[in-house]
Amino acid sequence: MKLRKGSHNAAGLKFGIVVAKFNKFVTSKLLGSCIEGLTKHGVLAEDIDVVRVPGAFEIPLAARTMAKSSRFDAVICLGAVIRGDTPHFDYISAEASRGIGQAALESDVPIIFGVLTTDTVAQAIERADPSKFNRGGEAAKSAIEMATVIKTLRAEADEPTSHRSTRRSVKSRARRKR
Repeated sequence: MKLRKGSHNAAGLKFGIVVAKFNKFVTSKLLGSCIEGLTKHGVLAEDIDVVRVPGAFEIPLAARTMAKSSRFDAVICLGAVIRGDTPHFDYISAEASRGIGQAALESDVPIIFGVLTTDTVAQAIERADPSKFNRGGEAAKSAIEMATVIKTLRAEADEPTSHRSTRRSVKSRARRKR
């Protein structure tokens, strides 16, 4: 069995962040925690690009555009959709999540879902509080881990076939000698 996983060393990586302006009292906290999480793991400030969009519905298109630019190792999507008295919440949260997932598959770049979907304003504030849930910081960690694991997988895929089979046969012989 061969196990591959991402690291939390983000030195040299570039990240795009798409953040909704709607519910800015929440999304600004998510953004602050996200940037802090990236820089804490070695990302330079100049390697982070932030794009503000009107709301969560607009996040997928901006994320897809950033991802397809080939400038970023991962894109992080931040927003807050808070349930109200109408079905608007259901439509926006469903389309934001569907669109973000589709953008990741179309662009072949990790796109992280950091959009809060809560029933109340209090829940959104709590999840954006860096001293509690810190969802912005968690989105940053997920982006770093995905960017590094995808780099590893792509590097292995780019290895010449003969090199891979040689490496396997050397490992097989080493196991047999034990």
